Amino acid sequence: MMTDKDCGVVLKGIGGFYYVLRDGKVFECKAGGRLRLGDISPVAGDMVTFELSGEDGLITSIKPRKNSLDRPPVANIDALFIVASQAPPSTDTLLIDKVSVIAANQDIETVILLNKCDVDTSDELYDTYTSVGFKVIRVSSVTGEGMEELKELVKDKISCFTGNSGIGKSSILNCLMPERGLLVGRISKIERGRHTTRQSELFPCLGGFVIDTPGFSAFEITRGERIAKESLQHLFPEISG
Repeated sequence: MMTDKDCGVVLKGIGGFYYVLRDGKVFECKAGGRLRLGDISPVAGDMVTFELSGEDGLITSIKPRKNSLDRPPVANIDALFIVASQAPPSTDTLLIDKVSVIAANQDIETVILLNKCDVDTSDELYDTYTSVGFKVIRVSSVTGEGMEELKELVKDKISCFTGNSGIGKSSILNCLMPERGLLVGRISKIERGRHTTRQSELFPCLGGFVIDTPGFSAFEITRGERIAKESLQHLFPEISG
């Protein structure tokens, strides 16, 4: 019989290896034969059972997911934080709407973080999204504004952060986890962010985990799951009301 001691959470997967955290220790694992032959593979955020042979592990099963995304590959998200700003590189509202609909379709709590508020307070974005019922927080990784409120929201949860490249996701995560020292990208001369996050990865934070993901371009619903057009109205708070 499996016990909780046989279970862990997948932090990331690279090249067929999965890094599973259990009791404060990370084990390098491979997927068992049944998983490799099936239509489901472990992703960051998965709770898995695994067996050890020395320091190496073999993942034997994936526990049922409450939600999952295909691009970026993540599972079991409690809260999604969409990082946006009207400061360069300014965020297209179409991208915010797209991601928030994907999250709503999977019953994932959505919070909009307006970063770089020390440069631009993003009043238009703030007014637009608060008026239709979104939780919106102004934050700054430079001044620390909004960070204490953000810490309360990520405590004891699996939280995913996404946003257009260069918008400051990694800088925000550095404020939450200064010991981690994530790579921070510079804004190019044409004000388009360079990708600094190569794959989804969980980092322990405030009793839970945070996930840094690639930019908006990689954010999609699970393969095979599509949102019917007649259902879309129920995923926009200003319409479903």
